[in-house]
Amino acid sequence: MFGHKDATVPAPDAALPGRATPAFEISGIHAVNGHPIVGPFPAGYEVAQFAMGCFWGAERLFWTVPGVWSTAVGYAGGHTPNPTYEETCSGLTGHAEVVMVVFDPSMVSYRALLQRFFDEHDPTQGMRQGNDVGTQYRSAIYYTSEAQRVEAEAAVADFDRALAAAGRGPVTTEVAPAGAFYPAEEYHQQYLHKVPNGYCGLKGTGVTCTLAGPDAVGSRADGVPEVDPGLKPLALDDEAWRRRLTPEQFAVLRQAGTERPFTGAYTDTEDPGIYRCMACGNPLHTSESKFHSGCGWPSFTETISPEAVELIEDRSHGMVRTEVRCARCGSHLGHVFPDGPRDRGGLRYCINSVAIDLDET
Repeated sequence: MFGHKDATVPAPDAALPGRATPAFEISGIHAVNGHPIVGPFPAGYEVAQFAMGCFWGAERLFWTVPGVWSTAVGYAGGHTPNPTYEETCSGLTGHAEVVMVVFDPSMVSYRALLQRFFDEHDPTQGMRQGNDVGTQYRSAIYYTSEAQRVEAEAAVADFDRALAAAGRGPVTTEVAPAGAFYPAEEYHQQYLHKVPNGYCGLKGTGVTCTLAGPDAVGSRADGVPEVDPGLKPLALDDEAWRRRLTPEQFAVLRQAGTERPFTGAYTDTEDPGIYRCMACGNPLHTSESKFHSGCGWPSFTETISPEAVELIEDRSHGMVRTEVRCARCGSHLGHVFPDGPRDRGGLRYCINSVAIDLDET
């Protein structure tokens, strides 16, 4: 029975019957960070579900992402209630091996998680991933909200075009609403933390997935969206950001530091153009919104769009301020204050020069 390797997902009436309650117990605690891996989760956090082959390596890809609060592996997308690993491997449950990701959307965006998903496996292989063959190894995104559905479907279309341009086959990723998620057995949870040299068969396509935000998409004459060429691929762990950025940039963008006043390259510049996030290229401000505030840092009256940044309450250093972060990559940019020019809205976005880059094209 457990050697069944049909290349199609069974119909509900052909699936194994399963059981009303789990066949095993789990601790419910993440072995790496100590957070719960079963709900309820903190208010305001979101849940994502990704299938990308063997879930051992896939889970590690996500628990290392800043802003991801917890992860768990399990079975989803099929018909059999409360399956076991052996039953799922039979191909008779309809389930895929899935990673559940609980994340803080103020720290990491769903779009960034989608980029990691597409970068780190081959979504063109149908019912397999490398040497792992079977319906349980299919590529899938199970969305938990309408907003996630929209982003997931757009990401599939974007990456499909990128693969075609590179001469690769089409995306076969299943995109469907999330149903029941059944946590896998305890030994599967955070497996590569428990067995550091354990098996991981994941391998990307070599094509980088770069997804534009809604504020960074133009439209061709035929109405097809096109990606802003100024966007940079996201790095999704601190070591990757550290390799890409200078020490000063890393300290400000990724560690919420502040450059010394009157030392930045853009404090007094009046050159025309668009100011982008230095880390990811996200458009943030136009030169028309820049003004001389005398504070020692570049100042702007508004952002290029409301979706360009995230505003976060900051109680550090014994003060209550509003931090400004890039909405695309979560990097720290500066703070916004209510002491800007009243005739231009009354706001002053006080931004570190090292956190931005002037695009004069």
